[in-house]
Amino acid sequence: MFIVNRLLILVSAVLLGTGCQQQVSSQQGPPPAQTENLFDDIATSRQTAITRAVEAAAPAVVSISVVQRVRYQDPFADPFFDFFFGGQRQRIRERQVQGVGSGFVISADGYIVTNDHVAGQGDVITVAFPNGQTLRAELVGSDPASDLALLKVTPEDPLEFLSLEDISTPIVGEWCIALGNPFGLFEASDPTVTVGVVSATGRDLAPQEGRLYRDMIQTDAAINRGNSGGPLINALGQVIGVNTAIISQTGGSVGIGFAVPVGRVSRVVEELREKGFVDRSYYTGLTGRNVTPRIARALGLSTINGVFVEDVAPGSPADRAGFQPYDVITAVQDELIANQTDFAARLYDFRPGDRLRFTVQRDSRPVSLTMRLGSSQ
Repeated sequence: MFIVNRLLILVSAVLLGTGCQQQVSSQQGPPPAQTENLFDDIATSRQTAITRAVEAAAPAVVSISVVQRVRYQDPFADPFFDFFFGGQRQRIRERQVQGVGSGFVISADGYIVTNDHVAGQGDVITVAFPNGQTLRAELVGSDPASDLALLKVTPEDPLEFLSLEDISTPIVGEWCIALGNPFGLFEASDPTVTVGVVSATGRDLAPQEGRLYRDMIQTDAAINRGNSGGPLINALGQVIGVNTAIISQTGGSVGIGFAVPVGRVSRVVEELREKGFVDRSYYTGLTGRNVTPRIARALGLSTINGVFVEDVAPGSPADRAGFQPYDVITAVQDELIANQTDFAARLYDFRPGDRLRFTVQRDSRPVSLTMRLGSSQ
């Protein structure tokens, strides 16, 4: 027992001596140098593809304030009221309506893309930038059918911008980011960022007030009123669409939003910059109607989808392409056509001079035709 105790005393002395030779450090955390490295590692890990894309795109996103003068008829401008109140009231009055939306700069010299329903009818348009600067904007041109508009400001210095040239096809399921100014809450400040995925592509919505929403990108990134006109970007910071519409019974986001694909945006913007409008004066020479059950039975069709060709104008583009009466147009550019409205909406994507592929049913067999669109002007 004595020997064991002597041994324990010696071991303890050795351990105590060894411990005294170690540098004393606080037990509240690692040394300062290690702490800095740890913070750096955490900061680096917080940087993702999403944060980098936002950092690159946000300086080009703007808020848009619009004042529109609306004419309306005075409900009290009636001879009955004139009799009691004397004089004759002015029947047509004006009032100012204010609206807000978003947009994004596409060139260093100040061209800005937004929606037609945001700025297309604006009398006074003001653009607010993330750095707090505000500038008056001129409406270069607008296209109600695609719901796109092009604005121009005159900056003193070159602006940060997003390119429409690096067109990237959206992938269903990939991350996407919506940038804008929801409800006009944060003008002249950094845009609000919402993140989701590309839920679907090629979505067609019912026409609304002459606007044709076809081949739209669907996303669950939150889009609210005021986000309209802002960019939808991918994780590389590339623009894939312009936020335009939502489906909602509450007026707020329920995870079903839609963006105009950037391919269409690029083409429309180019025309607006050059001419101030989009030339849709195409001419086909076709006269048609919807396929009815009676027409389908007479022609031996299995469905009532398509457009029944009643007449083809002699010498017209349709005549040169080989169309004949009693043909049923079932597809344009390999996209199925349901009816006349669908057919007209599909043609809105094209311009005079474009060559289109048509599929028609003729004598119960499919026939492929190619037509070069003419011009009605």
